[in-house]
Amino acid sequence: MTATTANFNRTRILSALLVGTMLGGMAQPLLAQEAASIAPAPVTPAPAGSGIIKSVNVAGSERLESDTVRSYVKLTPGEAYTREALDEALKDLYATELFADVQVRDDGAGNITLQVRENPVINRIVLEGNKRLKAEKINPEIKLAPRQIFTRSKVRADVNRIIELYRRQGRFAATIEPKMVLLDQNRVDIIFEIHEGAKSKVRKINIIGNEKFSDGRLRGEMATKQTGLTKIFSSGTSYDPDRMSYDQQKMRQFYLTEGYADFRVVSAVAELTPDRKDFIITYVVEEGSRYKFGDVDLESEIRDIKAETFKHLLPMKKGDWYNAKLVEDTVDSITETTGLFGFTPDVRPDFTRDKDDLTMGVVFKINQAPRVYVERIDINGNTHTKDKVVRREFRLSEGDAFNSFKVKRSRDRIQSLGFFQEKLEIEQKPGSAPDRVVLEANVEEKSTGELQVSAGYSSLEKFIVDLSIRERNFMGKGQEVRAGVSYSTYSKSVELGFTEPYIFDKNIAVGFDIFRRDYNSFQYGTGGDRNTTYEQSTTGFQVRAGVPLTEFITMAVRYGLSYDDVSLNKFTYYSDTNNDGLRDSCDPLIAGRYLCDAIGKRITSSVGYSLVFDNLNNRIRPTRGQRAVLSQDFAGLGGEVRYIKTAFEATKYWGVGSGFVFSAGLEGGYIKGLGQAIRLTDRFFLGEPDMRGFGIRGVGPRVKRSFYDSVNGTFPDDKDNTTDDALGGNAYYRGRLELEIPLGNGARELGLRPSIFLDAGAVFGVSKPALTVPGTAGYPFTVDANGKYLPIQRAQLDSKGRQIYVVADGQPNAGLTTLCMAGYSSTANGSCGGNLNVTNTALFQPITPFREDFLGDSAKPRVSVGFGVNWNSPFGPFRIDVAKVLLKEKGDNTKLFTFNVGTQF
Repeated sequence: MTATTANFNRTRILSALLVGTMLGGMAQPLLAQEAASIAPAPVTPAPAGSGIIKSVNVAGSERLESDTVRSYVKLTPGEAYTREALDEALKDLYATELFADVQVRDDGAGNITLQVRENPVINRIVLEGNKRLKAEKINPEIKLAPRQIFTRSKVRADVNRIIELYRRQGRFAATIEPKMVLLDQNRVDIIFEIHEGAKSKVRKINIIGNEKFSDGRLRGEMATKQTGLTKIFSSGTSYDPDRMSYDQQKMRQFYLTEGYADFRVVSAVAELTPDRKDFIITYVVEEGSRYKFGDVDLESEIRDIKAETFKHLLPMKKGDWYNAKLVEDTVDSITETTGLFGFTPDVRPDFTRDKDDLTMGVVFKINQAPRVYVERIDINGNTHTKDKVVRREFRLSEGDAFNSFKVKRSRDRIQSLGFFQEKLEIEQKPGSAPDRVVLEANVEEKSTGELQVSAGYSSLEKFIVDLSIRERNFMGKGQEVRAGVSYSTYSKSVELGFTEPYIFDKNIAVGFDIFRRDYNSFQYGTGGDRNTTYEQSTTGFQVRAGVPLTEFITMAVRYGLSYDDVSLNKFTYYSDTNNDGLRDSCDPLIAGRYLCDAIGKRITSSVGYSLVFDNLNNRIRPTRGQRAVLSQDFAGLGGEVRYIKTAFEATKYWGVGSGFVFSAGLEGGYIKGLGQAIRLTDRFFLGEPDMRGFGIRGVGPRVKRSFYDSVNGTFPDDKDNTTDDALGGNAYYRGRLELEIPLGNGARELGLRPSIFLDAGAVFGVSKPALTVPGTAGYPFTVDANGKYLPIQRAQLDSKGRQIYVVADGQPNAGLTTLCMAGYSSTANGSCGGNLNVTNTALFQPITPFREDFLGDSAKPRVSVGFGVNWNSPFGPFRIDVAKVLLKEKGDNTKLFTFNVGTQF
């Protein structure tokens, strides 16, 4: 007897459609194959009555044991059976989803046969057609896996999950067609053929019921954006139902921030446009009334926490407009501040709403939270970084009392390492007991090694070539190793460095740097050209160590030894001022007294320290917190240079909402010579790139030379007739205000970070140098009979101080320069040939009369405002700034536009 019905016949046919056959080696649709591949056994009509089961046999099973198959049905030898019992057995076997076909047979004598054909085993899973979503994003959604038993329900579930993944990407036209390739040994390959379709955009966002704020203002709070020319780089224009829920929360948060405590979203509907390409989203809202703060108070149920002590943390006052975000921030502030004293309180705001007066009273209650201890700290995902590198950044240890402030601080410290992905979170999971918690840091490592060969052009350095190698997490130990070589028109350097942040596993950082730097200073000459002035070569090393004094304060000490060689081009700036036939003296009339005083070779031996306060949430890309540094360096521990230099800097960051980050910075310094004047090369300088809107070293004291116009008898004050040299200063200060403006997800993915800024600062405090000024004693230029100044003729010498001559007219090689007083030689040390009886003409270098002015030595602030954009472009980092100077002093060099770009190859 065969127990089956029309329903089960349909089930077998569907099974046949699912399994299918391979024709010509081609994959067939998994849910639409030929039924002819499986021929169901003849069906014998079931008896009308019942019988006694003599045996239950299993046929067709390959992987499953017969006893296992029998365990799925409720048929036992010796018990009575009916047609309904056989029907139930058929259903039970299909319900296991282990079988592609099932038949239940009875020979009429009570011998039951369970004829089964097992579902195939999955050999592999293949994705085809996925271009917009990579396989690594789709595979986690697929629950089927190789060596699992194939079932139709699992295939359908995986198809639905993949489609949902595409819908989250805004591709609502995506379709998935699963196919199956039959293999030997009852194995199959599952192929998901993906047709991704076009991306569904949000064509329009309508808001109904808003009276206090415009549609545009509310749309600005949403993550979803309308399509348009201004949103071409934004990925927020794609439709995502989850993002709709998020947008509703953002609208509610916005209204609560503005005091509308009764605001609610009545409905949110997304409709496909008639062409079924885009969506139109409509929100219906009720704004309600606007509330003000009522009575605001703070109460504490913890004996050691006095409410009066912390009331200064309440920023709101009675009568202020109600702001839910301010309440949340106050809760965090109270929790963090009390956490600094070792408490783990439960801070909750208790609201009293008065709908008649439209006030919202708030009482912040500090309750005693149940004591919870850290049972275990788990770190997952660190395949390269050693556990201890992450674990030592935790401010909690296993067995410590749980403290939310310390957990947050631990997250910030781990994030600041720069070894892991952004937005790291430390999860809190239940421990083995109610008073135990497990902290789990799931990290995702990112590349910390940098090998870069770059070339580029900047408005500051002109042509730039840079070769550097840097590993910030050397061997997974958190050590930093770096080496670099750079070359530009005005500077060259070679540097090696190493830092060990935890020497001998103690919280003491040590490191060293070895360097050689060559710098060619320059001035803006007549016509705006750059002329190299002095050359400075510095070779040296520095060793350093740092130890934390508290959680946020670190003490760093250092010792440095360097050898400086400051020189001027003898052919350009030296002359025979002693009339001894040698170019052995720096000529003040050519170089200036201040440059002549700077040249020389000196050894600087210095020791210094820094006190650092740092509670930034991320040292790489901070959005909140502050950092302050006080440094002092004493030069004179040996060597030839003696001074004491003091400097400070402080920066604070605020996340002001909606992705905006506001920062303010202030820095300054003062250097004092100990028994000697401060050298030009040790002073402070200010300008591009620190002071945007000004040129390189464009702020502060300088000597300006105005050259004499013999036609008009004047000293014109224009760039075509002047040069200036920055002298630096013994003191400086600089302030900065900057607001980083968030862009859409698309722009962020491109690495665009625009900002607006205000820079202010000054350099001052240098002694006025001796100047060459007409009408003063010692002015070296004389006047002719017409009262006009005459140039000074200096003998033109070669680099070794030998007089240069021009061969006299009428002689061989006439007009050529030579070192021969008579005759000619093409080489410096060759014998002079030709007519030695005719004396050649000595060549002289005229020095045009000039006037020097000392400018810019003022503490008055220079101020500039502007905007800039950082872009991590495919060609390398790019920065562009446009700044307008609002305040300046005479002599300052301004600059409207600056940029810096490089490329990697």
